[in-house]
Amino acid sequence: MARVAFIGLGAMGYPMAGHLARNGHAVTVYNRTAATAQQWLQEYSGRIAQTPAQAAADAEFVMCCVGNDDDLRAVTLASDGAFAGMSAGSVFVDHTTASAQVAKQLADEAQQRGLAFLDAPVSGGQLGAQNGVLTIMLGGAAEVYERVAPILQSYARMQRLMGGVGSGQLTKMVNQICIGGLLQGLSEALHFAQSAGLDAEAAMQVISKGAAQSWQLENRYQTMLAGEFDFGFAVEWMRKDFAIVFDEARRNGASLPVTALVDQFYAEVEAMGGQRWDTSSLITRLKTKR
Repeated sequence: MARVAFIGLGAMGYPMAGHLARNGHAVTVYNRTAATAQQWLQEYSGRIAQTPAQAAADAEFVMCCVGNDDDLRAVTLASDGAFAGMSAGSVFVDHTTASAQVAKQLADEAQQRGLAFLDAPVSGGQLGAQNGVLTIMLGGAAEVYERVAPILQSYARMQRLMGGVGSGQLTKMVNQICIGGLLQGLSEALHFAQSAGLDAEAAMQVISKGAAQSWQLENRYQTMLAGEFDFGFAVEWMRKDFAIVFDEARRNGASLPVTALVDQFYAEVEAMGGQRWDTSSLITRLKTKR
């Protein structure tokens, strides 16, 4: 059993912290909205802290899953942030989808304080978090990863150290690039099938057993055909992630024409009121053009 703090009880962090508690770890949680932390405590065993520093005090591992770079800096570097409460030798594991640059900044700061840092963004969505089957991409030192790997097993189906600090975030960017392109292709395929008078559901069932198979196809085509998007990973969150991708691409020189186009399409979905719709809602803009 390990002493673990979890900072950020959003759609992902709430069930992730819950899996840690159910696996027998001593969990202390902090959330900006205190009512959410109180609700978590009614479902799981653990403690609530009033600040990130208080949550991190005496913790061997501090997990974090917040919104963006600025949120991450706030819960780590502020006077009541996690770094102020952590003990020398403890490990900060950041599950936020953030920039590789902020990962390197925080790793440097952690090292100066005698702390260890891993960037560890996740993939699998809210359902993956709830079911404890997330994919975790990590960046940092191998010896630090070996310490935390058994803890991550509480909610990971797949985890891998990708390289030095920032490598986890870069791998998550690769993930988001793939998802955007796949969803646009799936949207166009469904739109084409319907326009051609095909049974679109039957077409998906057939091609899902061939080279076109993907998680997105098998898990999203039915809700896309039904026009159901009030779940899943929100469009505004994907656009936030894409902004991180484009910033990194400007830095490393990568050309991302399809991703840039998909981002424009997501902007159209947002203009339709779909900021919180699932990312599979790309199909809605095609239906309006029929």
